[in-house]
Amino acid sequence: MKEKGTISIHTENIFPIIKKFLYSDHEIFLRELVSNSVDATQKIKRLSALGEIENELGDTTIEIGVNKEQKTITISDKGIGMTGEEVKKYINQIAFSGATEFVEKFKDAKDANEIIGKFGLGFYSAFMVASKVEVDSKSYQDAPAALWTCDGSTEFELGEGSRTERGTTITLHIAEDSEEFLEDQRIQNILDKYCKFLPVTIKFGQKDESVEDGKDEEGNPKYNTVKVDNIINNTNPIWTKSPSELSDEDYLSFYKELYPFSEDPLFWIHLNVDYPFNLTGILYFPKVKNDVEFQKSKIQLYSRQVFITDEVKDVVPEFLMLLHGVIDSPDIPLNVSRSYLQSDGNVKKINSYITKKVADKLGELYKKDRKAYEEKWNDIGLFVKYGMISEEKFYEKAKDFVLLQNDEKALFNLEEYKEKVAPNQTDKDGNVVYLYTTDTDKQHTYIDAAKNKAYDILVFDHMIDPHFISNIEQKLEKVNLKRVDADTLDKLVDKDEKAESVLSEEESEKVKGIFDKAINNKSMTVSVDAASADGMPITITMSEFMRRMKEMQQSGGGAMGMMGGFPDQYNVSINGNHEVVRKILASEDEGKQADLAKQVYDLALLSQNMLNGKELTDFIKRSVSIAGA
Repeated sequence: MKEKGTISIHTENIFPIIKKFLYSDHEIFLRELVSNSVDATQKIKRLSALGEIENELGDTTIEIGVNKEQKTITISDKGIGMTGEEVKKYINQIAFSGATEFVEKFKDAKDANEIIGKFGLGFYSAFMVASKVEVDSKSYQDAPAALWTCDGSTEFELGEGSRTERGTTITLHIAEDSEEFLEDQRIQNILDKYCKFLPVTIKFGQKDESVEDGKDEEGNPKYNTVKVDNIINNTNPIWTKSPSELSDEDYLSFYKELYPFSEDPLFWIHLNVDYPFNLTGILYFPKVKNDVEFQKSKIQLYSRQVFITDEVKDVVPEFLMLLHGVIDSPDIPLNVSRSYLQSDGNVKKINSYITKKVADKLGELYKKDRKAYEEKWNDIGLFVKYGMISEEKFYEKAKDFVLLQNDEKALFNLEEYKEKVAPNQTDKDGNVVYLYTTDTDKQHTYIDAAKNKAYDILVFDHMIDPHFISNIEQKLEKVNLKRVDADTLDKLVDKDEKAESVLSEEESEKVKGIFDKAINNKSMTVSVDAASADGMPITITMSEFMRRMKEMQQSGGGAMGMMGGFPDQYNVSINGNHEVVRKILASEDEGKQADLAKQVYDLALLSQNMLNGKELTDFIKRSVSIAGA
């Protein structure tokens, strides 16, 4: 005898509303229904382990089926099952008091998971794709099977089902606008995405497999194609195991399973904590070169082995978004929303825990085998620098294992480098000056001049380095960082006395006038200085402050990115002791003076790749003219 009733949601419009709100994520119906089957199967396993069921547990495989002709999808488990009364209790009563509250509260909702998680609508996500849903369930207890049927209205029928064995079969009669889900490949893709590591075996149809079947006349193996069950999941992924059970090969094999076309990772961290929250997982450090484009969304978030999302920026610190791997926490609900992740206390604790684990692992590698750590520095340096910039707690740990590299490829920790350069690179105010280059080729002239004074040059050539430089400069006491082509070298305390000028004050003023007129550029501030006679006749520099402001603007950093363009402002230092400058001064032909002044100025521009267009053409013509004179 069939029973008829009304689902207690007090409105006839609830299913269209569900479908409307959840439409953008409609593929999650399969995740929700399969997850319910997994829960039912794990419950019967627990009861069996406790001796609460009389018969053998038997096969517990969950089977998914698609019937194109009948336009149905079935999800069938051999779990705990339900009696008729339990069907009414668990399916008919949606966990909220009235549809009015639901519609009002979520009429502007953009996150489908927010709706599902709030009101326990996992099962009802079936109506996103189905015009009718049948639930045929037989309890493990001695009770007849129950069949619940609903066509997407608030009315249902409940009668006797046809199942003869324990478990539940859900049949979805697919709606006309959702027939894409009747394609095997579409279902396979969804199962691969959400169910790849579920703890209960999932079978979806069959697949062809080649098996050896005897030998041919020449003794070579013969193969036949046979149909085998298509098992879509690994029920026991390595993050569920203890690290003591696993070898390096296990970790590498699992990495290949996750990222089939990637190079082997550098190393990994196995996460395993059960207090004050539950968390397991494995984070891999991939090989990351300086020309990397930030590839995020490589860490997968699971809840009890059910895939949730790869948008994990609120769970994992942002600087570790370049890591690969898996995080699984039952403390994060399956139907999780962005607002939940941002506000939940456990998520914040997980974030801090991961930061600490990564810092501890890097510190351990550094102390245990510094040589091996240095060999990996080109790959892990990006993580370390990014972390120091973005996380204060990480900075405090990383300052002991961050490395600075000079142009001779030698590596130093912060303390070692300060001790190395302090005796020779201290300015008049007592600050140790770290000279650095961002491009060893373009800045070679300045590097050469600095090395002639026995100064050491660091290399900062990654896009993150300008931010890293500012960060450590704020934290290190009595340390300034200056690019090698900044107006710096003459401000350091030299071991040799500063060169004396061979020009009188009147001659220096005349030289300045000649170059001011020849250059004729308000963005170039000309000065005449005393330097080594065998140095460059002209040096063009930009102040470190102005250069950093321009770099921040170009990178669009914060308020700087919204400000107007900083004007180019350079310092042009004329070496009054250089023979060419003295030759210009000695000439009585003003035209020749101007040509020579412009020529050496253009040479200085050319050395920094600052000469182009018409100015470069004029320089070439002038060079030919001078050569032929």
